[in-house]
Amino acid sequence: MGGGEASARVRCVAAVPCWVSLMAQDLEGAQEFYGPLLGWEFDPAPERLGPYVHAVAGGEAVAGLGTVESGAIPFAWTAYFGTESADAAADAVRERGATLAVGPLAFDAGRVAFAADPAGAVFGIWEGPLGRARRLEVPGAPVWIELRTPDPFAAALFYGEVFRWDGRDPERFDVRWEHDRVVLRAEGHSVAALAKEESGAPTGLPPHWEVSFAVPDADLALTRAVGLGGAALGAAFDSPYGRVARLRDREGARFAVISAKE
Repeated sequence: MGGGEASARVRCVAAVPCWVSLMAQDLEGAQEFYGPLLGWEFDPAPERLGPYVHAVAGGEAVAGLGTVESGAIPFAWTAYFGTESADAAADAVRERGATLAVGPLAFDAGRVAFAADPAGAVFGIWEGPLGRARRLEVPGAPVWIELRTPDPFAAALFYGEVFRWDGRDPERFDVRWEHDRVVLRAEGHSVAALAKEESGAPTGLPPHWEVSFAVPDADLALTRAVGLGGAALGAAFDSPYGRVARLRDREGARFAVISAKE
C-alpha cells in the first residue's frame, strides 16, 4: 500500500488539467499492470461511482484508478480541469454545443462532471479545494497532458471559454504558441498543450487527451509494458519535451510515457 496521507495533498488547480484518472473494468488487473510499470503503490480512496484507489509515487497521490458499471464514463484515462464552479463550466460546455455526459456530481473531493468537447475528446471538470500548480519531479507522475485533435486552435477557443483563460492573472497563467502547439502555463510551468494530430499517428485514434507519465527510460518502459500484457502504439520517438512511447494497457486504455531529455 502507499503513504496513507497522500490523498490529502491532492489539490484542484483552476483552468488547467490537474488530475488524471483511469476507469477500468478490472481494477485489480489495472493495479497489476501500472504498479510495476510506473512504480506505483496504491492507497484505498473513498468510493465514487465504484471502487477507487489513489496511485502513489514518491509519497504523492498522482492519479486515481477506479471501476464503474455504467457505460456513461469511458474505460480510459481522463484528464480533469480544475474550476471555481463546476456548474458554470458545465453550463459553458452546453452553451458551446459540446456534450455534458455526467454531472456535476458531489464526491469526497468536491464536485465532478464528465464532458466531451466539440471534436469528441472526453475530459473531466473538477471543483475542489483550490491550490497552486506545481510539477512533480518523480517517476510515475503525470508530467504532460496533451490534446490530440484536428484543429487545436478551435479547441483552444472552446476550452478557453469554458475555463475562462482570458482575464486570469498573467503572472500566474498564460497561453502561448510553442513547438507547434498551444501550450498552457501555470505558475511558470508548462502543464498541458493542444496539438494537431500528426499524419503518422496510429490510425483509428479519435481526438483525445493524452496523459504522459514520467519514466527514467521510455524505451525500457515500452518493452516492460508489452511484457505486462500491454501493447506499443509504434516505436518510441523524440519530442521537444523528451523521449515518448505511446502505449495501450491490457484493456485498451491509451496513455504515454516520457523520459526527460538529457
